[in-house]
Amino acid sequence: MLSSIFVSVEDRTPTAKLKCHARFARIGRAASRSKEKPLGIITIEELPARLGGGKTLAGLDLGDKTIGVAVSDRGLSFAHPRPVIMRRKFSLDAAVLLALLQKENAGAAVIGLPINMDGSEGPRAQKSRAFVRNMAGLTDLPFVFWDERLSTVAAERTLIEMDFSRKKRAGKIDSAAAAFILQGVLDRLQALGVDAWSK
Repeated sequence: MLSSIFVSVEDRTPTAKLKCHARFARIGRAASRSKEKPLGIITIEELPARLGGGKTLAGLDLGDKTIGVAVSDRGLSFAHPRPVIMRRKFSLDAAVLLALLQKENAGAAVIGLPINMDGSEGPRAQKSRAFVRNMAGLTDLPFVFWDERLSTVAAERTLIEMDFSRKKRAGKIDSAAAAFILQGVLDRLQALGVDAWSK
């Protein structure tokens, strides 16, 4: 690999020098692209600019069979669970989700990123990233990733404390987890002083 990039000292022809410069230019462009943020993804610090004018913030928890959804109030203080979206195929899921986000006047969506306890990303995290990449081709709505470690466990514990049966919990767990994720982001925004910016 390196031998194909570097030109030997003996080979000083103009053609060889041009080839060498072209290779380094391609490598530089590839490196800069890899450092760029993927399209449609913003940081939590960039959220306030997207949430003015009474916009809400949505929270999503991707399950294998459902998409849990929660939506904030306009004051960006509380997360409210919404009915889950039953997953079928991506195009249908995306259409239902985008219609819901438009109806709820969402300015952005937070999606739980299932990071392993050691901080690494496994197949579930890659599925979440792929979902956002695919959504970015369908909407200008920005997405924020949020570490969702233990969110489902916490949501299930809350539902148990509310005396939901196992059957009822199964239908609500993903939206409860989405609300848990979203509330974490809302609390973080409040700590950053975003409540004044949302007016």
